[in-house]
Amino acid sequence: MLRHTVATLAYRGAKSMRGAPAHFAEFHASEKTRTPSQLVAHLGDLLDWALSMAQGKQEWHDSPPVAWDAGVQRFHKALEAFDAYLASDQPLHVSAEKLFQGPIADALTHVGQLTMLRRLAGAPIRGENYFKADIAAGRVGAEQKAAAREFD
Repeated sequence: MLRHTVATLAYRGAKSMRGAPAHFAEFHASEKTRTPSQLVAHLGDLLDWALSMAQGKQEWHDSPPVAWDAGVQRFHKALEAFDAYLASDQPLHVSAEKLFQGPIADALTHVGQLTMLRRLAGAPIRGENYFKADIAAGRVGAEQKAAAREFD
């Protein structure tokens, strides 16, 4: 179930990031909100943290935002590293429940923020019936299956 959740994060994250216009990375909804590029950097940090916890290290780093494409690439590389560890025969040093309730749930929240910010920035993504989405454990790269049922 945890690997499927990570794949769901990859699917929804890829959709929220794909095709973003150049101005989106530095869009500010208000003075006190993170920019999309700051959110993507934080997503990478959350996934690195999840991997470190799974490995028994518990390390946190605050990474500065980078260029949009590099941040998106980092997000997917971090997903791939975390998923590879989950798929391995290595033990989890924290419970799957703690990994879900901490970094994974937080990451899902931030992907939702990116989706909302896309709309506010004038570059909305299409809604989707995610129940029908073709999401599979292990598929965590930027290339995802096409949406099965989108709507406006």
